[in-house]
Amino acid sequence: MNFLLSIAFVLCWSSGFIGAKLGAGSAAAVTILMWRFLPLAAVLVVVALASGTAWRGLTTRDLGRQAVIGLLSQSGYLLTVYYAIQLGVSSGTTALIDGVQPLVAGALAGPLLGQYVSRGQWLGLCLGVSGVALVTVADAAAGTGAAWWAYLVPFLGMCTLVAATFFESRSRTRVAPTVSMTVHCATSAVVFTALAVSAGAARPPAELAFWSAIAWLVALSTFGGYGLYWLILRRSGVTKVNTLMFLMAPVTAVWGALMFGEPFGPQTALGLAVGLAAVVIVHRGDTSSTREEPVVPAVRSAR
Repeated sequence: MNFLLSIAFVLCWSSGFIGAKLGAGSAAAVTILMWRFLPLAAVLVVVALASGTAWRGLTTRDLGRQAVIGLLSQSGYLLTVYYAIQLGVSSGTTALIDGVQPLVAGALAGPLLGQYVSRGQWLGLCLGVSGVALVTVADAAAGTGAAWWAYLVPFLGMCTLVAATFFESRSRTRVAPTVSMTVHCATSAVVFTALAVSAGAARPPAELAFWSAIAWLVALSTFGGYGLYWLILRRSGVTKVNTLMFLMAPVTAVWGALMFGEPFGPQTALGLAVGLAAVVIVHRGDTSSTREEPVVPAVRSAR
C-alpha cells in the first residue's frame, strides 16, 4: 500500500508543474491560482457547514495554525512555482530546484523533531542530490532564456514547504484531513483573490486551455499531490516523504519531454535512475535501522 501511495504521490505532485505550464500561456500566475482555489474553497466550506463533526473541539488557535500551514505549503509554495515558470524557468528545472527539499528536511529532522536518521538514509539522501544535480546540469545546458535570479524563486518556494512541514509536524493537535484541506484552500483562495484583484488580473480568460489547466490542477495536484503529501508524511515520517521529492525532477522532465518537447537525454535518464536508487536506499535504511524512529505527530491535510 505504501509503495502504491508513493507512486501516486510522485505522479500527482509532478502534475502540478505540468499544469502550471499548461496554464502559463493563457493567464497570469495569480489568475490561474485564484480560479484554481476560489471555486474549490467555496465547495469545501459548504461541505464543512453541512457536516461539522470534524470541527468540534477545535480552537481558534488550531484553525489559525492550519491557516499558517496553508499559507506556507500552498499559497507561498505554489505562487513561487507558477511565477518561476512564467519567468521562463522550465517545468523540469523548477522541479529540480524543488528537489533540494529532501536534503534540507533530512538535515533538520534530527534537531527539530528528534527523528533518527540512519547512515543508510544519509547515503540515500546524498545519492538523491547527485541525481538531481545530473538532471539539473542537463536541463541548464539546454538553455531557457530565464534570468539568473528567476532560479531563486522556486528555491524560496522550497523553503516555505519545508517550513510548513516542520510547523505541522511539531503540532500535537489532531486535525481531520477535511478540516485541514478546507482551511488551507480557503486561505489560498483569499490570498490569490486579493493578489489577482489588486493586479487587475481577476477576470479569467475564456480559452479552453485555461479551464483545462484548472481542471487538471484541481483533480491531480490539489486532491492528489497535496493530499498524498500529508498522508504519507503522517504514515512514514519526514525523511521518507521528502526523499520521494527527489523523483519529482526526473519525472517532471519526462512529462515535459512528452507534452512540451522539452529536452530529455541520457543524462536526464541517468538522473532518474540515481533518484530511484536513492529512494530504495532510504526506505531500506529506515526499515533495517535498529533504533526506533519517533513517530511524527499526525498530519491531516490534503494539495
